[in-house]
Amino acid sequence: MSYLFTSESVSEGHPDKVADQISDALIDNFLAFDPSSKVACETLVTTGQVVLAGEVHSKTYLDVQKIARDVINKIGYTKGEYMFDGNSCGVFSAIHEQSQDINQGVDRGNYEEQGAGDQGMMFGYATKETENYMPLALDLSHRLLIELAELRRECKDIPYLRPDAKSQVTIEYSDDNVPQRIDTIVISTQHDEFDEDEAMLAKIKSDIISILIPRVIAKLPKKIQILFNNDITYHINPTGKFVIGGPHGDTGLTGRKIIVDTYGGKGAHGGGAFSGKDPSKVDRSAAYASRHIAKNLVAAGLCDEVLVQVSYAIGVAKPTSINVETYGTSKVNLTDGEISKIVEKLFDMRPAAIEKRLKLRNPIYSETAAYGHMGRTPEIKIVRFESPDGSVVEQEIETFTWEKLDYIEKVKTAFNI
Repeated sequence: MSYLFTSESVSEGHPDKVADQISDALIDNFLAFDPSSKVACETLVTTGQVVLAGEVHSKTYLDVQKIARDVINKIGYTKGEYMFDGNSCGVFSAIHEQSQDINQGVDRGNYEEQGAGDQGMMFGYATKETENYMPLALDLSHRLLIELAELRRECKDIPYLRPDAKSQVTIEYSDDNVPQRIDTIVISTQHDEFDEDEAMLAKIKSDIISILIPRVIAKLPKKIQILFNNDITYHINPTGKFVIGGPHGDTGLTGRKIIVDTYGGKGAHGGGAFSGKDPSKVDRSAAYASRHIAKNLVAAGLCDEVLVQVSYAIGVAKPTSINVETYGTSKVNLTDGEISKIVEKLFDMRPAAIEKRLKLRNPIYSETAAYGHMGRTPEIKIVRFESPDGSVVEQEIETFTWEKLDYIEKVKTAFNI
């Protein structure tokens, strides 16, 4: 019997995502001027206020207020009527020095033996149902909001949009886990004030269905396009009016959208957030490395779907466990336990090795903080940072390195595929 599966996404203007983006902007600035920085910073945003807190061990000094304001303005909170804008909001910093008790367990004389920044388990997932090896419901949820943000910035076809938005997509699957059709699409988008509520709702629903949806469909592969049909149930701004939004409508905190950041409820999650953490924190770096493993296993043809788990003890370099679950889709004559042993030998999962392999000591994190950390396209680009003393760093970076399919041949060799 067929079944339904749902995933959601939130826009860059969602209050929790505003907080994530500020935290990751701080990470990038610290790493740009001191790549050895150890940072764990949290952000709270609410009506007219930003609160920064956390622990930092770094040789550099930053103007954290300016960084926060620049992020807020870039997102689009630039008007006083939003009750939260980058030029006028208060920014309070309670960032302080990292505990030496933690740092001594991470920093070692031999960099290769750098200990894990915390205990815990992390997961990576991949599936062949999309070209980027991501679950389809989450991929479509992200795409809807990315396109909605483009429409907002164009300020032409849908000129009344404001930054805060959420999406949700429900897909019908067959018994053998193949997507059959889009069942339901939910979109809630913040908007300017209208003169008349009923006309407002009709206008927003019409614009979303007739302008946004066709733009999203046009950018999809043919096999995904055919899943859209005239029987889709749409819930557009189902609560009605959505003028009050963003941090004025709801307090935002770093790390509250961990399922949006990963796989939309598919696979599993270890519970640790990513944003605001430097790569010595395995919550972030090992989750990226696990995704890298999972994606390359599926792309190499080892299996159709896979979940990779890794776990650590704080201050210890070697993982306490590595486990691979292929959900019965393996194409090789090996148990999942045997596959796990080979993967353990093929991928060095010590924290320092992950940092080096995926180039995680570079300022690459701001782009991860909205529309998912996984399933994105790696790019090489030049980034520029300026410190309060006027010094400037320009650096070539490679983003989303954990999405590279650079281990396919090694996987094929290791498993005789």
